[in-house]
Amino acid sequence: MDKVREIALKALYEININQAYSNLALKKALSNKELDLRDRAFVTELVYGTITWRLTLDWVISQFSKVKLRKLSNWVLEILRMGTYQIMFLDKVPPSAACNTSVNLAKKYAKQSTGYINAILRNITRNKDRITFEHINESSVSRKLSIKYSFPEYLTEEWILDFGAEFTESLLSSLLERPDFFIRINTLKTSRDAIIQELNSNQIEVLPGRFLPEALRLKNVSDISESDPFMNGEVFVQDESSMLVTKILDPQPNERILDVCAAPGGKTTHIAQSMNNKGHIDAWDIHEHKIDLINENAKRLGIDIISASQRDALELYDKKHDVYDKVLVDAPCSGTGIIRRKPDIKWKRKKEDFSSLVEIQKKILYNSSRYVKLGGVLVYSTCSLNKRENEQVMSDFLSENQEFETQSLKPYLPEGLSNKTHVDEGMLKLYPHIDGTDGFFISRMRRKAH
Repeated sequence: MDKVREIALKALYEININQAYSNLALKKALSNKELDLRDRAFVTELVYGTITWRLTLDWVISQFSKVKLRKLSNWVLEILRMGTYQIMFLDKVPPSAACNTSVNLAKKYAKQSTGYINAILRNITRNKDRITFEHINESSVSRKLSIKYSFPEYLTEEWILDFGAEFTESLLSSLLERPDFFIRINTLKTSRDAIIQELNSNQIEVLPGRFLPEALRLKNVSDISESDPFMNGEVFVQDESSMLVTKILDPQPNERILDVCAAPGGKTTHIAQSMNNKGHIDAWDIHEHKIDLINENAKRLGIDIISASQRDALELYDKKHDVYDKVLVDAPCSGTGIIRRKPDIKWKRKKEDFSSLVEIQKKILYNSSRYVKLGGVLVYSTCSLNKRENEQVMSDFLSENQEFETQSLKPYLPEGLSNKTHVDEGMLKLYPHIDGTDGFFISRMRRKAH
């Protein structure tokens, strides 16, 4: 039995059938002590690749299977998907190896279907060069893009309406790529030069961030949690798009700031860092177990101005009215902007989820606005690409809350972003295919000082 593929198969089963989060299921799979570095890389490739291309793989399998996919057992379908992924997308894996190892897995997990799996995969192998995604026989553009780039059709349809077909296709293509691995330098403890030198001495290739001096890109790295710079609190793993939220909030030393949806504390600790660990930050989160995570991160980074507590942002907290200089609402959202990092998001989210999410976002934003002092600042951000979670939520809030106004983001943005569209209207929209970051929306509003 191929141990590596078996571990990958079990992880896929956990994610697709038992609804485990891909990053957590993969982390558990990679904890197997029998795996060397090469094995770990292959398990990661098989898991993330098979999840990323799931809809396209199902479309390929359905071209060769007389049995409807919905009638297949879970194990059969997962073995077929993983085998098809290797045949169609992994040039370094011989198709014969993909077929043989899949048959061996079937002998253990789907004994009755061994012959069926073997026949389907060998048929796909024989016809591989004739399978093209360029001329998919579907009438709608949204359906064609859905199959070609492996995205739910309701998403491709919405994005075509929001952005147009050409923009949507570029966006979909970029969301299939593996993202850069970013870290934030903790300037409370160390310097940029010192971190670069330390990482280089550990044979880690370091590139500068695209926009921010405290951001670094690491090459060929997927985990630094065991490294000295991480353990010593000198760096924090965070995408550059997320760091830009703090830049737009523009926290200053000795201010009183609230982060209403704070866990795991990436933005909260960045805010504290920007305040030079002077002032006060209240960090709220609805999940009790995540409060410990905020506190652990703050302690590791040498920050002591964060007070973390469990609180539901949907409940209005009267005692905090008009208290804060600045309030950050990094709202719960669909997560479509981080699909490169968590590809299972696109299968876990359903079309009907969006309406309830938007209502939650509106309620949290309204409640949070009550905590802002006169003349204070309110920042709303999501890692979503969908306009109804972003511009629409902000627009609806402003129309119903006349005491707030947008502020130009130009003074707070680095040169590479200060001339983007809508920046003067208080909005920054980041896209993977344009900016090389996660998809993000950030807006800045000010409460008028009457």
